[in-house]
Amino acid sequence: MVRMGPDVPLLNEYKQEFFWKRFPQTVLGGPRFKLGYCAPPYVYVNQVVLFLTPWLLGGIGTLLCQLQLLEELHAAMLSGLLMLGAAVGVQALALYAARRNAMVERLGVPNILADEEEVEFTHCVGPETVRFIAPGKRFGLNVLLHTVLAGALCGLGTWYVLLGRLTALYGSVGVALVVFVLSWVTLCTAEYSLIVNTATETATFQAQDTYEITPLTRPLYILAFIAVDLADRFTGPVPELQLTSQVLHVVFLVLPLLWALGMLSPLDALLLWGMEQALVFGLGGSPMSSNLRLLGMLAMSVCVTVCTFFIPSTLGVVLFSMAMGFLLSLDLSQFGTYCGGGSRGACGDSGWHRGASPAPPSLFGWRLGCSELLLYLGLLLGAMTEAGLLHHFLSPSQTQNLARVSQDAVSYLLITLFIVCWALREIQGAYVFGGVFLNPLYPRGMANVRVFKQRSRGLHMAGAIRRVLLNLVSPFAMVAFLALDGSVQQLHTASLSVGFTRAFRVVWQSSEDALLQMVVVVSVRLAAGDTRLPGWDSLGTGVQLLLVGLLSDRLLQFLSKLKFALAVLVTSWTEKKQRRQSAGTLLVLNASLCPLLLSVVVLSAMLSAPLLPLFTLPIFLVGFPRPQRSWPGPVGTACPCPDSIYYQQMSGSLACALRSAFARGSLGPLTPGSHFLGRFQDRVVWIMILERGYGYCTVNIKGLELQETSCHTVEARRVDEVFEGAFERPERLGLNQGINLHWGNALTPCAALPVRVYSDARNVLSGIIDSHDNLRKLQDDFLKALVWLLLRNCVQRLKAFPWDTEEGTGGGGTKSQSSQLGQSTVTQPAEAIMVESNISSLKFRRASSSLTSFGDWSDEDDLFGPQPARRTVALVSTEAQLGDTVLQTGPSLPGSVEMDSLFENMALSALQPLQPLGLGLGLPAVDKGRNPEVPPTKSSGTLAHENFSCPHSELFSLPPGWRTAPLLPFRLQQLRPLFPEEWFRFTLGRLALAVQDEASEDVAKSLKEDGGLKDLHAQVALSCLISLGAESAFTSPSYVYRVYSGDVPWTEGLKWLSENKELYQLALKAFRYSFKLLFDQASLGPMESLDELFSTLEEYERDWYIGLVAEKGWQDSVLQEKPFLFSLGHDLTMGTYTGRVLSLQEQLVQVGHLNGEGVRGQWANLSWELLYATNDDEERYSIQAHPIMLRNLTVQAADPPLGYPIYSSVPLHLPCF
Repeated sequence: MVRMGPDVPLLNEYKQEFFWKRFPQTVLGGPRFKLGYCAPPYVYVNQVVLFLTPWLLGGIGTLLCQLQLLEELHAAMLSGLLMLGAAVGVQALALYAARRNAMVERLGVPNILADEEEVEFTHCVGPETVRFIAPGKRFGLNVLLHTVLAGALCGLGTWYVLLGRLTALYGSVGVALVVFVLSWVTLCTAEYSLIVNTATETATFQAQDTYEITPLTRPLYILAFIAVDLADRFTGPVPELQLTSQVLHVVFLVLPLLWALGMLSPLDALLLWGMEQALVFGLGGSPMSSNLRLLGMLAMSVCVTVCTFFIPSTLGVVLFSMAMGFLLSLDLSQFGTYCGGGSRGACGDSGWHRGASPAPPSLFGWRLGCSELLLYLGLLLGAMTEAGLLHHFLSPSQTQNLARVSQDAVSYLLITLFIVCWALREIQGAYVFGGVFLNPLYPRGMANVRVFKQRSRGLHMAGAIRRVLLNLVSPFAMVAFLALDGSVQQLHTASLSVGFTRAFRVVWQSSEDALLQMVVVVSVRLAAGDTRLPGWDSLGTGVQLLLVGLLSDRLLQFLSKLKFALAVLVTSWTEKKQRRQSAGTLLVLNASLCPLLLSVVVLSAMLSAPLLPLFTLPIFLVGFPRPQRSWPGPVGTACPCPDSIYYQQMSGSLACALRSAFARGSLGPLTPGSHFLGRFQDRVVWIMILERGYGYCTVNIKGLELQETSCHTVEARRVDEVFEGAFERPERLGLNQGINLHWGNALTPCAALPVRVYSDARNVLSGIIDSHDNLRKLQDDFLKALVWLLLRNCVQRLKAFPWDTEEGTGGGGTKSQSSQLGQSTVTQPAEAIMVESNISSLKFRRASSSLTSFGDWSDEDDLFGPQPARRTVALVSTEAQLGDTVLQTGPSLPGSVEMDSLFENMALSALQPLQPLGLGLGLPAVDKGRNPEVPPTKSSGTLAHENFSCPHSELFSLPPGWRTAPLLPFRLQQLRPLFPEEWFRFTLGRLALAVQDEASEDVAKSLKEDGGLKDLHAQVALSCLISLGAESAFTSPSYVYRVYSGDVPWTEGLKWLSENKELYQLALKAFRYSFKLLFDQASLGPMESLDELFSTLEEYERDWYIGLVAEKGWQDSVLQEKPFLFSLGHDLTMGTYTGRVLSLQEQLVQVGHLNGEGVRGQWANLSWELLYATNDDEERYSIQAHPIMLRNLTVQAADPPLGYPIYSSVPLHLPCF
């Protein structure tokens, strides 16, 4: 995001022209009368004729009927047959034109300068003209289906709008004529869209219409209207049905307007929405996390309702309804997994591992086991026993007075339970009374997790009491109320059967909502007393509960939509960056048309459809009804990037924290479709509730981008301010300070959850990496780290050595950052971690290097700054051989200029020199035969096994290939004083004791005194030192960064070191360890003893990953939850080197509740804007930052391809007991 503010255009000029060409086509059903180029008149005439053809053919039937030459049915059949013939002719022409165009396209040459939409017309019925007007169908089955449907629609439409029928309905010929004319416009738009050219609908649910469902949308809506009229014709005089038919004839006239405004759902969204509404409000279920689960649950629920209707005994109905309601409210996927013999969680292994969360913990409820089965079985048997006994002994048919007294007692118990549960839930969150007032009982101003947990113990106890009351006491009380109800005796009617089946289901499916509904019904009864309410009492308790549930849901939707609408209205003027030139005009229009605005809000709430703010301006439309999930695709789709691993790692721990918060009620009432937002450092987590049942909740966790744009930063800053106002205020507040100052914001803070997550700390290394004293110390630390790794590698190679945390821990302790954090870490077995080079991931590298054979000539000081990295030929060949894990660079002279070659990004100096006639061109040739210091077969420094004086030294011997460095002996002799002999003996003694289990001190002493073993390790360590160009002290920070990154400049022994893959990895790891030692000692002080150094290296190997952020090992370590990670980076813009430390700790993640209707409204606008208006401009107005509505974050959280979350989990099952 670059441009921000009210001057950002809603649609750019190109999109505006495109929109005004597409919208008239949508209104008329498909004719294209507005083109971007000149077309012959016959193109428009042909479209007009085809558009009016259904009217002409239907007019023939209407005229013959009016002349009484044909009856109504025969006239309709005639019109239908004529339209069928016309449709066949149109499809035949389209098929012929498609074949001709295919031949022309194969033979012709495309004009690349022409507009992609421009067509060269040659004849009024030419192939290109027919192809332009009637593109045809993709599937042969659709050709047949659409053709037959076009004939049926014309015939039934003619019957629907016959003048005689319209005159009988309205009693006026004039009204009948108006309705007749406008009705045929509606029919013509549907016929044209079905058979000629399908219009792009504003109500678009799927990004692509793969199976050509869109042409069926308009005809099927019309057929639904006709079905009501036919029912009125053939069922006799029913006043209600006749009134409905009259109203629908009027609505029929405005169907083109409703289609153009996008208020009527496409068929796929309508089907899913209808199934969801029927399951939730008609059958007592919950929205499902997938379409397949929705279909299966609906089918099972319908079967239960039908069986209930046919059970003859009321006792059997009560027991069956109660049992099936309990079973269907459970997470049936767990039972499927359990019966399949698996031990996975309800979400499956893929649900957790693909979501990169750890496997669900083996706590109660996460996996279906014996304890869970026993609990479910006990609850089921207890509830059935209670219902059966109460219905048998205390039903109104047995003892009416006693049953009434008992039900009144249960009614008061329900009211008490509701008040107590509501109060205990309110005090769990940061705010009370709808987010208006701060909760004085909630702990604030504490960053320490341990202190926060201690201060929250009282709230946790209250949450445990609420959990028992809500999950155990309330369901049994509600079952008792239903079993004692007198309307159970009248269950053999369809309405009462559906009502009571739903009532027994919702008791378990959503106990909190069921408790509220029963309290409302009970309150009405107690308020009425002995007074009878005829209309209300005749419905029966089941239907009463159904209506109360539906009304309460619609009322909550209305209030949420109204708050969202007011936020859009007010902020369009109060927020200066949102104030457009039209803001004042829109405010005046909304104020003057306030009843219309309220009508739109009420209608959207009644339909459970999103309130769509056009371009997120205060121009409100009713979006088409769609499922709660808002998107058609499966849950879990994302746009992954390297930063996704941080959300993958925290999702498992966050799920555990959400489980506890849901159970306590800290996040408010759990309703499917609710959205929550979590914030920790630079991470923004989006949580959506998909499904709710007895003892479980299914959620989807999304992670938003970490590389914040300007818009993202503005909204993230406001989110931080909102959370600070809730969680970081002093606890003793005055009355004026206890109000939520951000109540109008879309985000309402709920709770702070302890989550095991990586804390990210970044430090500028100025004064550390450029200090000459530190750089001189780096050489010594490198040799010590390398010696430790070499000896440890011997131990691991010869014996499976478990690196225990207690072994080798001396009195000196460790001096690293992890020890200062006081964080308890998880002990993990040590593994030989292959440190990767990943040179391709480096952003910058120097092009020059130094040749160690040139003595005093050194180009280590980078005068012109780091240069962009180049992939050399040697590197490419090495990556191909070693799987991108070993670095190999070509020779490069110091100060040489590397020119871009024809080999893409490769450097010319990296090309291997030509070697004709066996001569090696490049470095001066060395005559090995005449040089007595260099044997022709092996290095002079190579040691033989016979030099070992101790028989146990073979355990610590090094491979022969590591001893053959092509280095002159005098160079090794010159560097021999650098070898840390004391450290070698100390480390050897410690590791020898570990290998020999209970070795005697004599064995360790003999190993320390073995000069051959010492010389062998000294030779290998010093050879690695020379090969890395570190024989003189490191003097340049850029050189240190290059070696740390694996971009080692050319040296005399680099080729030998690169060929020994394992040794190269150990040398690179040793250098990274030595730099981490430099960093720790510069921050915390020098090492005080060898014991402390040994313990620190142990800790590095066990608890740290030290490497680069772009390496695969970094990502694997994050997912494996390595306690600490360290990386060295270079900020090119600032010219500084940075250190990044990730520490795995339990931190407080702040979570708040979002206005769900605001989210749905913005997503509805996003769908309209991108799928219909194709407004994909990255700087469009509707994606700009809005600190109140959180518009940019909401757009990011949408499912791809419209949104772009970098992480999205599969549906996660969370037990909420």
